[in-house]
Amino acid sequence: MSAPPTPTSAPAAPTPRSRVTITDVAARAGVSKGAVSMAFNNRPGVSRTTRERIFEAARELGWTPHQTARSLSSRRVGIVGLAICRPARLLGLEPFYMEFISGIEDVLAERSCSLLLRLVRDLDEETVLYEEWWRSRTIGGAILVDFHRQDPRIAPLRALGMPAVAVGHPSLTGGFPSVWTDDASAAAEAVRYLAALGHRRIARVGGPAGLGHSGIRAAAFEATMAELGLNGCRQVSTGFAGEEGARATRSLLLGPDRPTAIVYDNDIMAVAGAAVASEMGLVVPDDVSLLAWDDSQLCRLTHPPMSAMSHDVHRFGEQVARALFGVIEGTHKGALQVPTPSLTPRGSTGPPRRA
Repeated sequence: MSAPPTPTSAPAAPTPRSRVTITDVAARAGVSKGAVSMAFNNRPGVSRTTRERIFEAARELGWTPHQTARSLSSRRVGIVGLAICRPARLLGLEPFYMEFISGIEDVLAERSCSLLLRLVRDLDEETVLYEEWWRSRTIGGAILVDFHRQDPRIAPLRALGMPAVAVGHPSLTGGFPSVWTDDASAAAEAVRYLAALGHRRIARVGGPAGLGHSGIRAAAFEATMAELGLNGCRQVSTGFAGEEGARATRSLLLGPDRPTAIVYDNDIMAVAGAAVASEMGLVVPDDVSLLAWDDSQLCRLTHPPMSAMSHDVHRFGEQVARALFGVIEGTHKGALQVPTPSLTPRGSTGPPRRA
């Protein structure tokens, strides 16, 4: 007589060659096939804890429902997702994202689509959010922004099979189709322009060090300073809020070998920097020249008007949205480079009074 089969404590995972099914997911999660179906169709009757256990089992097995795994080209996309890791108060003040989102909305309106926007606290929360949106079929595609070096979102979001377009340099976006601007060339142009005016002590107030585009600008800034023989390259990494830009500016202007020119990673910090210069009795641009990134109405309304690295942010948003629909319809792959930000000189930059 043969020995009775040895009991197992957990269902065996499917062999590498077998096709994973809803039955496998149900067994791994310890629920019925009906519960798996309700979880993925966002129907009532499954608790949040159970739903998360089902999603985790599906992720471990690499399973997605047939409806979401198939090409979306045959069905209408009604909602596009966008998650941004920013405090709500800062986002409301930041002209870049307001212009960018308005460009996206113009394209979505042409297709009778809506934008689902959510602000998140960190990248882990963003990843979980996209997983929930996609698996519940809330969205038909996503726009991914603010990539970091070795971005932790890339692997789990690629595993979803969710159509997405990435906003960022292709070196940062992990193979997602991307739309990007040449920030390195723009940063180099800013330094060369200030050097041509006679500045030798040029500083930069950048965004968070972990952000990929801030890193690209920082490297180009340092390389161009070295190429021009300008010593004492000073860069400060901070957040994008006005108070953080003001704090960084104050530190630079109170330090030794005060810079005669400062480049900022956004317009809010640059305008805050101008207020600090005035507070310290300095004249812009005679005592210190200021140059912002991302031109905006805010730059044009300051006194003196703020010089800026300009590009059409509204148009940029449109191009990103059109690229996403290209991804969904199978007509867009790879990377799309859009026009490089270019210098718009105004009253905040000029030759230094003292070299």
